[in-house]
Amino acid sequence: MSDQPISGPAKPGELNLNYLQDWIGRSETRSDLICAAPLAAMSATLDRPDPSPVEGTAVPALWHWVYFTPQTPAHDIGEDGHARRGGFLPPVPLPRRMWAGGRLSFHHPLRVGDTVQRVSTIQDVQLKQGRTGALVFVCVRHDYTSPRGLVLSEEHDIVYRDAPPADIAGLRSGAPTTTQTPLPAPGDEQFSRLVVPDPVLLFRYSALTFNGHRIHYDRSYVTQVEGYPGLIVHGPLIATLLMDLLRRNHPQAHVRRFSFKALRPTFDIHPFTVCGKLDGQSATLWGRDHEGCLTMQATAELD
Repeated sequence: MSDQPISGPAKPGELNLNYLQDWIGRSETRSDLICAAPLAAMSATLDRPDPSPVEGTAVPALWHWVYFTPQTPAHDIGEDGHARRGGFLPPVPLPRRMWAGGRLSFHHPLRVGDTVQRVSTIQDVQLKQGRTGALVFVCVRHDYTSPRGLVLSEEHDIVYRDAPPADIAGLRSGAPTTTQTPLPAPGDEQFSRLVVPDPVLLFRYSALTFNGHRIHYDRSYVTQVEGYPGLIVHGPLIATLLMDLLRRNHPQAHVRRFSFKALRPTFDIHPFTVCGKLDGQSATLWGRDHEGCLTMQATAELD
């Protein structure tokens, strides 16, 4: 591959890293009103007995994902339910994409009634080789500003990958997308919760975040087109469940920073467990599937 930048793709569908890296530095700005209804709906989705949110109620950590939702017109939606390639995000010519992880810094709480501005910037585009072929990682930075100034900074990792043959060993049992061998999950948790990821939970989270990706609700698509054994549990939903686990067991804890990384797909065909332990001002959190494998790992720094 040439090291010289080019002004456009060489051929339709060709993976040209130099062209994709031309998107680095592009930005877009959006505004949204932090209203109460999505918070009440999220409480119901997570089965939490929270009081009804009112003006000034703080948005729990990671629940900001119910705001600034995608607004792609129906005619611009691709086969997978996502927006067609191009525009703000680089047009990566690989058919599968997932939320791979993220890093967040919480400066001040978002509050119901705030009008918030989000500035999103493409920070990086990288090409790596995985077990089943090429992987393209796109890092997007989001900075959220309310009337109180900068309230939240977030780096969001998106992974794009090719569609491997359906007969690749391990694919139908949920082989990881970026590692060859599943990692065993720790067993030294101090607190945990069993989660049954039924289709209603997945639908409600998709609806709350206006996520049209068909792998989360269209069983025939995810099994027959993408070759997975069941509906895929959203990475952000698992991260939210990890944070919710911390809140349930340490309700007074204030999270200053949070990072998470998805390691292995989680499907709706088996329950999974969210786990955690606290060590001083740091919490270690992780997801464990029915086979005892590590599906997501996360850390939270507390004040």
